[in-house]
Amino acid sequence: MIWIVLAILLAVILALLLALRAEDLSHLDRDELPPCDRKPSDQHEEVLAKLRELTSSARGLKGKARLYALRRHMDTLSDGIPLSSEFRPSGAGEPRGEWVIAPGTDTSRRILYIHGGAWVAGSPRSHRAITDQLSRVANAAVFAVDYRLMPEHRYIDGLRDCRNAYRWILDHGPDGDQPASFVVVAGDSAGGSHTLVLLAWARDRGLRQADAAIALSPSTDLTLTAPSNRNNIGTDPLLGPTFGGLSRIPLPVLWWASYAAFRVPPASPLASPLRGNLANLPPTLIHASDCEMLLDNARRYVAKARDAGSPAELHTWPGMVHVWHIFAPLLPEAEEAFDDIGRFLHQLAPAGKPSATVEQARKTS
Repeated sequence: MIWIVLAILLAVILALLLALRAEDLSHLDRDELPPCDRKPSDQHEEVLAKLRELTSSARGLKGKARLYALRRHMDTLSDGIPLSSEFRPSGAGEPRGEWVIAPGTDTSRRILYIHGGAWVAGSPRSHRAITDQLSRVANAAVFAVDYRLMPEHRYIDGLRDCRNAYRWILDHGPDGDQPASFVVVAGDSAGGSHTLVLLAWARDRGLRQADAAIALSPSTDLTLTAPSNRNNIGTDPLLGPTFGGLSRIPLPVLWWASYAAFRVPPASPLASPLRGNLANLPPTLIHASDCEMLLDNARRYVAKARDAGSPAELHTWPGMVHVWHIFAPLLPEAEEAFDDIGRFLHQLAPAGKPSATVEQARKTS
């Protein structure tokens, strides 16, 4: 009898391993980054000190106490920073979040912003340094969605919140019902993953597609098979100390753990947008640091999107921390990154002029 039980158990394990297996995407590593001898600015040392504060805020704590401490500290990241935008919470019956509106903004131009934080932390408040700058450089009203976080909620619940927010901003602005003239989906890290997943979802549902997408240091592949996931542990001052220890765990075990936490297979396009269909997607700009663990995730996504005929660009910065944009205006490289985003969006639809997508929609409506 015990042999029958063991045989059944082995069969179940093999079946699950087959279901969790990941296609080899190493052929996407063909594009080499150009060498860069530029060094980070002096202010980068101040950023590293802030990261050490973030890490020490949860030192000695475990479980939920540690998570709550990290959340509280993240929510202070934008405190004391000069912000020029108006921050307006959404109303009753609307998706949870806040509108971020720079002075003089054209509110028919809209950005859905999805914050990072490993799907367990972060909020619209923690990322105001980013949303404030985005509203300014894009001349757009930014809706920072306050999506549900793990582990209190399922991964898919947070993704559904982002979908609902996307549908909503197409026809609703900060001042009430008004069709959007230009729509961008943007996010960082875990929110960058949700951003890229959302593009494919809108395409597959036949919804109006975003005019552009911006992903800052995005997670694109939960299978953790990209070379930089291991090679850049020692050079990534944020993700390295937090997730570097995972490199000592066999990948099949990590896949099992990921499946248990997310309730979605790690190779599913719902959690790993790199592994989905990347055809017929809008122009996408991805930023990444050349020394962060998620670098090759970004490189692979751009290579695969281009192979599928979708316009995608990867712009890298040397020696930066993961999502260095959140340290604007302290960090000159963050200011440069937002200027780069502004140029990218202006090429697609100059501020104040409707995009071609919108003009076509008007003619067919």
